[in-house]
Amino acid sequence: MAALLLAGGVLWVTGTAGSGACWAAATAVALAPTAWWVVRDLRARRWGADSLAVLALGSTLAVGEYLAGAVVAVMVATGRVLESGAQRRAGRDLTALLDRAPRTAHLRAGSGFRSVPVGQVRTGDEVVVLPGEVVPVDGELPEDGLFDESALTGEPLPVSRPAGDTVHSGVVNAGAAVGVKATASASDSTYAGVVRLAESAAAHTAPVARLADRAAVWFLPAALVLAGLAWLLTGVADRAVAVLVTATPCPLLLAVPIAVTAGMSRASRAGVVVKDGAALELLGRARVLLLDKTGTITAGRPDVADVICAPGVGADEALRLAASVEFYSPHVLAAAAVRAAETAGVERLPAADVREEPGAGVSGRIDGHRVRVGRWPSGRAVPAWAGSAARRGRLDLATVLWVDRDGEPIAALLAKDRIRPDAARTMRRLRGAGITSIRLLTGDRVDNAREVAALLELDDVRAEATPADKLQAVAAAHATGLTVMTGDGINDAPALAAADVGVALGSRGATAAAQAADAVILDDRLARLADAAEIARRSRRLAVQSAIAGIGLSFVAMVAAAFGLLPPVWGALVQEAIDVAVIVNALRALRVPGAADPAPARLVQRFETEHERLRPALLAIRQAADALAEGPTAEADRAVRAARGVLFRQILPHEAAEEHELYPALVGPLGGEQSTVTMSRAHTEIARLARRLDRHLRESPELIQPDQVDDLRATLYGLDAVLTLHFTQEEEAFFTLPVS
Repeated sequence: MAALLLAGGVLWVTGTAGSGACWAAATAVALAPTAWWVVRDLRARRWGADSLAVLALGSTLAVGEYLAGAVVAVMVATGRVLESGAQRRAGRDLTALLDRAPRTAHLRAGSGFRSVPVGQVRTGDEVVVLPGEVVPVDGELPEDGLFDESALTGEPLPVSRPAGDTVHSGVVNAGAAVGVKATASASDSTYAGVVRLAESAAAHTAPVARLADRAAVWFLPAALVLAGLAWLLTGVADRAVAVLVTATPCPLLLAVPIAVTAGMSRASRAGVVVKDGAALELLGRARVLLLDKTGTITAGRPDVADVICAPGVGADEALRLAASVEFYSPHVLAAAAVRAAETAGVERLPAADVREEPGAGVSGRIDGHRVRVGRWPSGRAVPAWAGSAARRGRLDLATVLWVDRDGEPIAALLAKDRIRPDAARTMRRLRGAGITSIRLLTGDRVDNAREVAALLELDDVRAEATPADKLQAVAAAHATGLTVMTGDGINDAPALAAADVGVALGSRGATAAAQAADAVILDDRLARLADAAEIARRSRRLAVQSAIAGIGLSFVAMVAAAFGLLPPVWGALVQEAIDVAVIVNALRALRVPGAADPAPARLVQRFETEHERLRPALLAIRQAADALAEGPTAEADRAVRAARGVLFRQILPHEAAEEHELYPALVGPLGGEQSTVTMSRAHTEIARLARRLDRHLRESPELIQPDQVDDLRATLYGLDAVLTLHFTQEEEAFFTLPVS
C-alpha cells in the first residue's frame, strides 16, 4: 500500500496518467482485509475500531477521493502491523506438565520388577519407584519413604512418609527405592488432576478486549452522527467523507499498540518477557496480587541459619563432620549443610561406609568415629543444651538437623528457607504501582506462611493450599478486582493460567509454570515483578493519554471538516500530523522516567558476597553469648575471645569499608547523603559494643570473672541483635538497588 501511494505520487508529480488508479488500488487493497476484520469482530459481538476505517476507505472510493483513501490505507496497515507485533499471544502450552508425567511404571515381579506403560497400572498393583523418579500413581506405602513434594505443595523440604501413609503421583522419590501400592490409576491420580486443572483454566480464561476497541464504542457513533449531520445539513457528500477521513481512529490504531509494544520492549530489557499486549494492559490495571511462597517470596531452598553446639564442641567442628557425611546425600538439607561448611571455609574430611536411612538421616565413619546427621532418635534422653536447641528451632520455625558422634549428640543445625532480600522492597513498590491487596497463597505449613506474611505485611494468607485451592482463591480474588498470580512451581500452573495475569519466575522455576503464565521473570529476582508492574502502569497511562489526546484532536478536525474547512485530502494529512504527535508521546514508554543513578555493580556484589562469608562470624558472637549461660568456664572464655577475634579481624574492617567505600557510592542511587545516616549510626553502635567487649577481656586476661558474665552476655547479645538487623537492612535497602 505504501508502494502504491508512493507510485501514485510519482505519477502525479510527473504528470503521467494513472496516479488515481494507484491510489484507488491502495485503498481497495486495504479495504478488503479491514472489512473482513470488522465482520469477524461483529460475529464475535465486538464493536471494533476498524469499523470507522472501513467507512473511511469505502467513502473515499465512492466519491473519488483516492489520495485520501490511500493515505488512510497506509495508516490502517501500519496500525495493524504494529498491533500484531505488540500482541504476540503465546498459547498456554501445557507440554511441560505432560512431559513430566511418567510414561512407564515398574511393577513388582518377585524379587525384581518389570517396566510397563503407566496406563496399565491398576488399583492394588505394587509399583517400585527408584531414587529420583516421579511417583506415577497415587498409592499407599508398605514401607517408610522420603519424597520431594514441592511440585504439588510448594514445600521446599523433603517429607518423610511412614509405612501405611498415602503418597500422591507427581512427587519425587528423594530417598532409596520404595514400593507404592496403587490406590488409583494414573488417569485418576493427583498429577493428572493438576494437568486437567491447568487445561481447564487456560480454556476458560476470558479474552480481553483491546483498549482501542473499548474507546471505539463511543467514538464510532459520534463520528457517524457528525458525518451524517454534515451531509444532511449541507447536501455535500465530500464533507461527510472528510469527517470520516479525519475520524479514522489512527490515534487508537497506532498510539495504543505502539505504547504497548514500547512497554513490552522496556519490560524485556528489565528481565521480564510479557507474552502479549493484553497481558501488559491488564497488569497496568491490576489491583490484587496473589503470591506463592516457596521459591517466589523465599529462596526455595533451606540454608543453615544457626549452629548450636554441645559443651566442648566448636561450630567449625560440627559443620566439618556434618558436611563430610552429607556430601554423599542427595537430600536438600544435606546440600544446606555442605553449603554452610563451604561458606565458613571449613574443609570436609573423607568419610567411609556412608549409609542413608530414608526419613532418619545419613551416617558414615570419619577418623574412626561413627557420625550421623538427621532426626533425633526416638526414645533418646534430651540433654539441656539439646532441649534449648530444639526450642529455638520451634521458635524460629526452623528444621533441626542433629549431628551425632559415636551415638552422642554434639550439635544442632537450624535450617530455614530464607525470605528473598528484595521481597520487602518489592512489596512496597507494588503497592506504589497500584496493587491494593497482596495475599500469600502457599502449600506450605500454616505457621511458616503466617510468619512470612507478617514479616512482609501482606494483607491475607492461605496456607496448605492444593492446586485446586489455589484455583478457587484466584476465582474469589477476581471478584474483587483484576488479579495477578505469581509463582514458580508446577502446582502453581493452574492458578497462573486462570488469573487475569500470570507471572512465573522462570530461571529456577518449573517450565510448566512459565508456559502457563502471561509473563516470565528471567533472572529469578522478585524485584522484576515490581519493575513489570511499574512499566505496565506507565505504558497503559501513556496509551490512554495518547488515545485521548489523539481523539480530542481528531474531533476538532472532524468539526472543521464538517464546516467545510478541511477537504478529504487535507483531512487525511491533518490526521497524519495528529498520528505523529501521539506516536511520539506513546514512544515515551521506552524511557525510564526520573531514574536514579545505578549503584556500582561490582562494589555492591563485593559487599553482598562479604555478607555471606561473614555469617559464620555472626554465629560465633551468638554462640559466645550462649556459652556464658554455664558461667565463666574455660570453654566460655575461649568462645568469647574467639568472638572478639572475628569482630576485630573480620566484622569491623568490613563495616569500615562499607562506611568509606560503599555508602559514598550509594549517595546518588539513594538520592542524598542523609539516606545512609541511620546505617552509619549502626556502624557506630557496633564499634562501641566491640570496644566494650574488648575492655572486658583486657580486665580479665586469664579468665572471665563471675561478675562480668551478665554484662558480657548483654554486650554479646546486643551485638548479635544489632548486626543481624543491620545486615538485613543493608541487604534489603542497598543490595537490591538497580546496578550499573
